[in-house]
Amino acid sequence: MRILIVDDERPARDKLRRMLLQESGVSAIEEARDGVEALEKVASFMPDAVFLDVQMPEVSGLEVAASLPQPAPLVVFATAFDEYAVPAFDANAIDYLLKPFDATRLQRALQRLRERLAARSVQADRPAVVPGLPLQQLLISERGGTRVVPVAEIQWLETADNYVMLHTAQGAPLLRQTLTDLLESLGGEFVRCHRRAAVRLSLVDKIDHDGQLLLRGGAIVPLGRNFKTAILEALAHRQSR
Repeated sequence: MRILIVDDERPARDKLRRMLLQESGVSAIEEARDGVEALEKVASFMPDAVFLDVQMPEVSGLEVAASLPQPAPLVVFATAFDEYAVPAFDANAIDYLLKPFDATRLQRALQRLRERLAARSVQADRPAVVPGLPLQQLLISERGGTRVVPVAEIQWLETADNYVMLHTAQGAPLLRQTLTDLLESLGGEFVRCHRRAAVRLSLVDKIDHDGQLLLRGGAIVPLGRNFKTAILEALAHRQSR
């Protein structure tokens, strides 16, 4: 099992690492000091599970959990604050460890992780796998801090070299990711309408005479000829529900 420890306090990371190294089945451990570094490590280290503190500077553990790409690693919250238990399980946490926890409590969490990973492995061999929950927000590293972009505020998406522009009413920040990968994480709310663009289906108002999508609020989004049929079918299906 590959595990990522995320905690802004070095002693807490060291203690959890020592405890995990004494357990069987733990093949590799990485650490992150904050939420931004955690998301970077998730992308590069590809952990099976993340032990995640709740209270951290800039980006909280709950925000990290809501921003994990799909398929997301399993999450165990490890924190000194019991008041976050309900929102933690709402974020699909596998377990919630209240500091200071002992080896027995950690072993129970690891067993739950093993069972869930085994079930996930079985599901991976089936042709129809239920995807994880779509992302609720995206974290973007910017000079001087981290911007949190709620997915609900995104109107449409546009590729820009190795980035995706997240068009919102407040601007269009850049996320370093491919459009294809991002769409897999966002669920079915966004539909590709052009080889370089995707739109939030619920905001489409009409298709103009120039073959462009007009969104409520005034945004104009390109519509490629190869995507027009799929967009029309998706709009018709949405209207019929």
